[in-house]
Amino acid sequence: MNLITVNQEKCIKCGLCVNECPEHILKLKQNGPEEAFSEKCIACGHCVAICPREAIDNIKTPLSKQVSSKKFPKLTQEEAENFLRSRRSIRSYKETPVPKEKLIDLVNIAHYAPSGHNLQNISYFIIDDRKMLDKAVELVIEEFEKNNVSSEFTKPYREEGIDTILRGASSLILAISDSNFPRGRENSIISLSYLELYAPTLGLGSCWAGMFERVAMKEDSQLLKLFNIPLSKKITGAVMVGYPKYIYPRLVDKNPLEFTFVNS
Repeated sequence: MNLITVNQEKCIKCGLCVNECPEHILKLKQNGPEEAFSEKCIACGHCVAICPREAIDNIKTPLSKQVSSKKFPKLTQEEAENFLRSRRSIRSYKETPVPKEKLIDLVNIAHYAPSGHNLQNISYFIIDDRKMLDKAVELVIEEFEKNNVSSEFTKPYREEGIDTILRGASSLILAISDSNFPRGRENSIISLSYLELYAPTLGLGSCWAGMFERVAMKEDSQLLKLFNIPLSKKITGAVMVGYPKYIYPRLVDKNPLEFTFVNS
């Protein structure tokens, strides 16, 4: 299969596309880059994205679908640091529902995250139905009680009606992969991290739903049936999303940084 086409008039034979191909499927010949092992292409798009003359195209990552990065402003080092540090795990939410358009924006950003060997294979289930979320919390609590998990979560729920699992968030986003896909968990962690970093730009807060995951990621979990997860799929990550009830006017410090340079 011929994936690559080269515009001979534009190509300057710089070799950047050849050098940057992670699978080494391109070779630089007299007339420019040529395919050597097209079956190994992982559709990363490097060859098309790096070309300074827009001379190369790839069926798997068409030039027409790539966007120029030159027109976007770059964050300064200070801006990037403040942006990353200001993101917090939100555990107190307003009851206000999140518009579906914003939830779609979140998963759209998540699906742009890098993945092992560019295999991707992550899709998303978005739950914003209050009754279904409440039922999910109840199922998790019941599972905890059955297995004698810490009363730190079950007791406040039973005695005070406090949602200790999803914290009252109006939405829950699940990462889903094929049941036999070996990189589902790691790819989901990366993609949902993108989602969490992007959420504050939409005025939203998020938090990893770790206690929920303890039940949701079991093979026989009742949550799979509740959310109508296909038998061929599995839950590989979960993040609660909603409008934060409070704002944080300060950046919190972390434990002292530890690092080591290793030299020969």
